[in-house]
Amino acid sequence: MTTADNDDFLNEASIYESSDPNGGQDEIDEGGDSCESPVEVEVTTIPVAEYEKLKRDLEEAKDRALRALAELENFRARTKRLHDEERKYASADLARAILPIWDNLNLALGIDDAENNGAAVLAGVKMVVDEFLKVLKNNGIEKIDALHKPFDPNFHESVSFMPSDEYPANTVIFEVKSGFKLHDRVIRAAQVILASPKSDSPKTEDDA
Repeated sequence: MTTADNDDFLNEASIYESSDPNGGQDEIDEGGDSCESPVEVEVTTIPVAEYEKLKRDLEEAKDRALRALAELENFRARTKRLHDEERKYASADLARAILPIWDNLNLALGIDDAENNGAAVLAGVKMVVDEFLKVLKNNGIEKIDALHKPFDPNFHESVSFMPSDEYPANTVIFEVKSGFKLHDRVIRAAQVILASPKSDSPKTEDDA
């Protein structure tokens, strides 16, 4: 080998891949006898410049992966922060819509009519109630129509019975508390009093 050949050989990096799963160690059979396994070694030689380039590419790939992970974590943090803020202020539009009702209630309380004070206040409060229901409806919240309807456990909660000849048994004849639903989901069932036959004595739900 010439001096030039020797220099070329020293400037190359050799990668050895062994096909021997035991790293060249002797195998021992069940009887305790040892036998030598042939070791096949495949030698791949690449220039040092190419090896250095592959090493740099690997480091750059690792760096890009770390940057991508950091950006993903930042994105998750921003998304969570925005989600928390949206939940915190989700009722802002509803609050702004309800504020005029507050104004009208104060106006109703301030009515001073010596002759028709009661009727005027009642009319003012009725106007406020109608406006309140309108605001709720615009936000997907509707009052459950229960009065004079047959009892429906999906929308009504019976609290008592009252004898009646005017309405069939188990008909809602009085609303103790109005029920409301948000779109198609009941958020509060209507608390109602149901009709019972006139001959029956008054009873509560616990007696039924």
